[in-house]
Amino acid sequence: MHFKLIIAFVDDHRTEAVMRAAREAGATGATIIGNARGEGVKPTKTFFGLALESQRDVVIFLVERHLSRTILETIAETAKFDCASGAGIAIQLDVEDAVGVSHQIEKLTKIVEEQL
Repeated sequence: MHFKLIIAFVDDHRTEAVMRAAREAGATGATIIGNARGEGVKPTKTFFGLALESQRDVVIFLVERHLSRTILETIAETAKFDCASGAGIAIQLDVEDAVGVSHQIEKLTKIVEEQL
C-alpha cells in the first residue's frame, strides 16, 4: 500500500471541522501541531509589535494515495482556502516508506478495493 502525506495549515477555529471532513473523506487520523505562524503575499499586520493574525494549526495526515486527492480537496473546501488570501494552504507529498501503520492498512484495504 502506498501513502501520501497531506500537510494543511489551517485557521485554528476550523481545525475540528477539517478533521471531521477529512475522516469522512477517508483519512484515518491526523497529528495536530498548534499555534503555528506564517506570512503570505500580504505582510502580517501588527499593533505595537503584536501580530494581528489568527492562530493556525498544522494538521498532518498520512493517507492512502488513491484517497489523497479527495481528502485534499475536502480539506481545502472545509477550510475555505480559496475564499480569501491568507486562509491557509494544504500540500501533499509522496511517502517513500512508512512504519507503524499496519492497523490502518487493514482498514484501508477494504475501502480502496471498493473504490477501485
